[in-house]
Amino acid sequence: MKNTLFTGMATAIVTPMKNDGSVDFEAMGRFIDFQIENGINALVVMGTTGENATLEPEEQKEVIAFTVKKTAGRVPVIAGTGTNNTAHVLENTKNACEVGVDGILVVTPYYNKATQAGLIKHFTMIADASEVPVILYNVPGRTGCALTPKTIAALAEHPNIVGLKEATGNMSQMVEIMNLCGDKIDVYSGEDALTVPMMAMGGAGTISVLSNIMPAQTVAMTDACKAGDFKTAAAMQCKFMPLINALFSQVNPIPVKAAAAALGFGDDALRMPLTPMEEPFRTAMFEEMRKLGMNV
Repeated sequence: MKNTLFTGMATAIVTPMKNDGSVDFEAMGRFIDFQIENGINALVVMGTTGENATLEPEEQKEVIAFTVKKTAGRVPVIAGTGTNNTAHVLENTKNACEVGVDGILVVTPYYNKATQAGLIKHFTMIADASEVPVILYNVPGRTGCALTPKTIAALAEHPNIVGLKEATGNMSQMVEIMNLCGDKIDVYSGEDALTVPMMAMGGAGTISVLSNIMPAQTVAMTDACKAGDFKTAAAMQCKFMPLINALFSQVNPIPVKAAAAALGFGDDALRMPLTPMEEPFRTAMFEEMRKLGMNV
């Protein structure tokens, strides 16, 4: 097994903002402490949930640098650096490495897409250039571009490609990937609804949206999985499902941004074209949060 960046629960953190659209670094600092103090195993900054698509490159670098400094080595920090332009990914990766991240998360190229051979070349170039380990991110529902299990297995041979965030929601594909890759790569669920099933099949954990607002509870769930207590973990997965569904009732990160704001971390503000959560979805989500003990 290559070096493992983390096992268990990593939060794909939101980027708290003010109503004028600027990054709220004061709220972000408190949010990072909240995550770490509640036992989260890693932080993923500038992913989809962090609204990386609408932050300028210098803003992204500033947010990543702030996260690394605030985290101060308490947990690994993994930065999203992927775009649909290989040259831009290389530049983003260089910037992230310069500010001290522990790993990078690289999504498949969206819109212009690529062939499987092109994807192998794309990710190989990035892994060759990166000073830190690489986690592949497979989310064709957003990108329109999927890594096949055979392509993932080929990329798993690269010494600097150590993980996969698998967000297809296809359990049979996840099992095929694990079968083809063996211990050459850590497989993480990119779907909160599949944390326990994935870990029961040998997955290393989850890169989560839910843990933004429930870090301690979600860590307890993955801890139970790591301890082999899947009965307890499964009961927790079922208990959390109504809130998970509510968090994806509108496009991520719209709901989780509203939830984080309700807990005191920034305004309920997003960069356009994303807009605040609408009714009746908002009321329904807050009701599920209250059922799980949150004061909103």
